[in-house]
Amino acid sequence: MAGESGAGPGFFTSKLERAIGWARKYSIFQYPFVTACCGMEYMATAAGHYDVDRFGAGLPRFSPRQADVLFVVGTISHKIAPVLYRVYEQMCEPKWVVAFGVCTCTGGFYDNYATVQGIDTIIPVDVYIPGCPPRPEAVLDGLMKLQEKIENQKQLL
Repeated sequence: MAGESGAGPGFFTSKLERAIGWARKYSIFQYPFVTACCGMEYMATAAGHYDVDRFGAGLPRFSPRQADVLFVVGTISHKIAPVLYRVYEQMCEPKWVVAFGVCTCTGGFYDNYATVQGIDTIIPVDVYIPGCPPRPEAVLDGLMKLQEKIENQKQLL
């Protein structure tokens, strides 16, 4: 029987992993780290017309200790980068990061000494949502990609 000799997960363990993955997929508690103009598009996506509640991500948390997804929205300067890193470090495991907007993903058109050229130089990023600003449909697509990643990753039991 698989799982008895340590050869792999057994029936119960694999079914439990799938159940935990499904539950995490639909219970996303996001921490919005909003610094610039993309914040308006973030708020539009959270409004009733696009309704992120149907994805299980409608309740933002404003404490990193209560959140499991960090939404980095907007331009990150080198001055604010240590704050972003500290917020990321305060989040409990498992945690995921979404880079929202071209300035967050690559620095955008701010190619200067003061702007971080992509937050992946500071913290690991799970999903990139490009655009200036990204359309709500692109945000929802990124959210669905994050849900797929959460559901399919190995769960800590």
